[in-house]
Amino acid sequence: MEKTWRWFGKKDRIMLSMLRQIGVEGIVTALHEVPNGEIWTVEAIQDLKTYIESYGLRWSVVESLPVCEAIKYGGPQREALIENYKVSLANLGKCGVKTVCYNFMPVIDWIRTDLHYALPDGSTSLYFSRLRFAYFDLKILQREGAEKDYSPEELQQVDELDQHITAAEKAELIDTIIVKTQGFIDGNIQEGEQYPVRKFRELLALYKGIDRQQLRENLRTFLEAVMPVCDEYGVNLCIHPDDPPFQVLGLPRIVTDEADIEWLLQAVDNPHNGLTFCAGSLSSGSQNDTRELACRFARRTHFVHLRSTEILPGGDFRETSHLTGRGHLLDLIRIFEKENPGLPMRVDHGRTMLGDEKEGYNPGYSFHGRMLALAQVEGMMAVVREELARGLC
Repeated sequence: MEKTWRWFGKKDRIMLSMLRQIGVEGIVTALHEVPNGEIWTVEAIQDLKTYIESYGLRWSVVESLPVCEAIKYGGPQREALIENYKVSLANLGKCGVKTVCYNFMPVIDWIRTDLHYALPDGSTSLYFSRLRFAYFDLKILQREGAEKDYSPEELQQVDELDQHITAAEKAELIDTIIVKTQGFIDGNIQEGEQYPVRKFRELLALYKGIDRQQLRENLRTFLEAVMPVCDEYGVNLCIHPDDPPFQVLGLPRIVTDEADIEWLLQAVDNPHNGLTFCAGSLSSGSQNDTRELACRFARRTHFVHLRSTEILPGGDFRETSHLTGRGHLLDLIRIFEKENPGLPMRVDHGRTMLGDEKEGYNPGYSFHGRMLALAQVEGMMAVVREELARGLC
């Protein structure tokens, strides 16, 4: 596997020179300054690619070339936005950047309720509390019909939490769920109401009447439109699983398990239509065994995210060590190295540790925490290489 690292561009506090020193070979990044839906020009792509290469690294994967909401819900701008997407894909291919990660999650990307869950050793990790997410949905967002998605016991627990949760905790929950982890809603307060919540309600309303089948068809429409460009320029497009892999906020999620992945790969059966195998996202769903999924879909995987989770009672989950948990990363490395060797891999998310908390890194993207994770994964890769050399696996 190629050891890659998600890097947030020239303004990232983690410098490329630092990454060379810890064994990183490839960079996973995007043109973060370009607004969603606008064309990525050859000049802008080549400028960033040249900058990365000046440090002896390569731009291995685009993460992400965002799919605009109007493409997902089938709005009137869909065709124009798809045309822009096709031009950006072509320009990436012309510049030699051939792997593009994207997602098709409506409105909200990855979801956590705590970005600094304290661990016994003093470090922190990311955490999802079903109770606190339900509280956000029912009491803060006040989504119509939300109570149907929760059991009577959960509704009672939310009412009990409402009796003692503080204003600061509510604000932190809003900041965590729809500001810090999403990147498209800021934290301004306008007109006496919490602007992020109001804006979020507006985005949810765009999906009224869009069910799983309709979202699937919208994904099929998108893929059928862009695959000819991928064929012409040799670009691999790889979808990221939903995180977490279950329905939330009344929104359909369509990349959650084996059946979903099988559907999308068959719906547009083209080798350039592939999967970003995120072990963390998939392992946070109790329905998934990452080892079985890797065996099934290794040949259609173009990019791998290695992280692991632990599912806790009540539907909670937390990010755990890359050496433990339901991700089964050592087994995944064995599978991918046998079935599809040489894939770009990045350690995904890391604990906040050793002063990381002072640096203002993006949630989950600490330096020391990911450096530890990379060392752990590199050790597992060395074990697998030795096993393969000796014919042991």
